[in-house]
Amino acid sequence: MKWITRERVKVDRVACPWLIKKFVDPQAEFYFVPADKVLEEAKRLGATPYDVKDVELGHHGKECSFEAILKKHKLMNDPALVLLGKIVNGADTDNTLWNQPEGPGLEAIAEGFRHLGFKNDHEQNQAEWIVYDALYAYCQEMVRQGKPNGDFKS
Repeated sequence: MKWITRERVKVDRVACPWLIKKFVDPQAEFYFVPADKVLEEAKRLGATPYDVKDVELGHHGKECSFEAILKKHKLMNDPALVLLGKIVNGADTDNTLWNQPEGPGLEAIAEGFRHLGFKNDHEQNQAEWIVYDALYAYCQEMVRQGKPNGDFKS
């Protein structure tokens, strides 16, 4: 399947492709285009748009696109992914929905990746996915320890 979003990726536009590739569509192809071209290119390519305004897999209320994908693809039964969604939300939004303390750290890491000089969004995604692998492992461990809201919350 083809998936499309805005270019110049940061938190949600890195987390979503990681989630899609690992849990939804292992053969996924991703396209990153200027924001004003996403819907036009989605139609032309037959691609599913995400993390753009007014699409099913975008922000809804205070929830981020990662959370929309979790719900749409019935991944809410994995408490580690739910916790990861809260962390992504905390990094990608004003963090008032979940007040997730890990969120600002992820936002800082994501901003740092933007300044490492990757040639394009594909390269940056590939490099940054290790962060999401590590965060998912952290979330799995938190759930195993009975801390489904993370280590820094009671």
